[in-house]
Parts: sequence; structure tokens; C-alpha cells
Amino acid sequence: MATNTGISHPYWPRHLKLDSYVPNDIPTWTILAGLFSMFGGLLVTTWLLAGRAAVVPLGTWRRLSLCWFALCAFVHLVIEGWFVLYQKILLRDQHFLSQLWKEYSKGDSRYINGDNFIFCMEALTVCLWGPLSLWVVIAFLRQQPLRFILQFLVSVGQIYGDVLYFLTEYRDGFKHGELGHPVYFWFYFVFMNALWLVIPAFLVLDAVKHLTHAQRTLDSKSTKVKSKHN
Repeated sequence: MATNTGISHPYWPRHLKLDSYVPNDIPTWTILAGLFSMFGGLLVTTWLLAGRAAVVPLGTWRRLSLCWFALCAFVHLVIEGWFVLYQKILLRDQHFLSQLWKEYSKGDSRYINGDNFIFCMEALTVCLWGPLSLWVVIAFLRQQPLRFILQFLVSVGQIYGDVLYFLTEYRDGFKHGELGHPVYFWFYFVFMNALWLVIPAFLVLDAVKHLTHAQRTLDSKSTKVKSKHN
């Protein structure tokens, strides 16, 4: 077991040498309560905003989808943005977001051991899917023509990144966390990440339906115009 001045670390594989590791001083339940409280506040705010600020009335499904994209923007820009900026000092830093990452890393230690794939994937996520998720919210509120294209692009990108995230760990033999652990493996690693597979899949289908309908309508109009000319 790797140690740091006599202190055991909680990460896998157990032989990891983490010289700068400082244990969290915020209890796990407090970290999770703080995180989900932020999520809840953001979702409620977005739901209300979608009902009042949209240029045309939005249905329940569309308002829920905007809540999802607002949540994505927050996760990608703030939480994952913090990781990208402070990845090198996470192990010894005691800021709330650093402690959040140290807690999550109990399910995937790649976040605290300098894994190149994780850093590159998260950097792209912060730079691309974060701003674009925010744009999706604005696009639907303002009824911008690009809105379903943006929804499709962001959702496909999230699915692609998540598939790579799971596959790379699968090929590594799930060695960066305690396989089968009810919290660290099934909740942190599987459930929290599977959300970015399941929900974007529905949003891809939704975008394809609307884009297909728009193209079909355009084709129909073009056919009618040609028929008139003939």
C-alpha cells in the first residue's frame, strides 16, 4: 500500500505512489450534498427561466432538455474546468471542487494520477461541449435556427467521449477503482457517467426527428416549385 508520511490513500490500484496526497477534510456526505444542492438549484432556475424567457412557449419535454443542457454547461465549464486548470495540484488542494474530484477519484484514479487520455478528453469537453451546451440553452430560448443542429452536435460529442471513457477503462481491466463497490464503482463510475450516454441518445433521436422533418418540408416545397415551373 502506497503511503505519504504514514497516511494511506484510498485509491486503486493500491500500489499507486501519491506523494502529495492530502486527505479530504470535508465529509463525503457534505461534498455530495453540496454538489446535488447546486445541481438542484440550477435545474429549478433553468426550468423557471425556460418558462419565462423563451420567445415562444416551450413544452415540458423541451424545458426539461434545457435543464439538462444547463446542467451540462455547469458540469463541463465549472467542475471539469476546475479539473483541467488544477489537475496537477488536486491531491494536495483543499478547495471544495478539488475535494470533490478527490472523492470521485475513489471510483476512477485516472483523475489524480496524471492520465493523458483523461486530461485531453476533459480539456476538449471544457473547450467544446461546455460553451456549446450553454449555446443550446440560448438557442432554444431565442428560437435560433441552429438549435437542433447544436443539440445534435453536443449530444453526439458527449456520447463519443463517454464511450471512449468506458472503453479505455475496460481495456485497462477496471484497475483504477474497486470493481463492484456499490458507491465508488456503481454510483460514481457507472451511474454518473452512464447519464451522459442515455440522455444524449434520446436528444440525438429528438434532433434527428426535427432535422429530418425540416429537410422533408424543404424538399416538398422544392418539388412543388419545380412542378409549377414545368
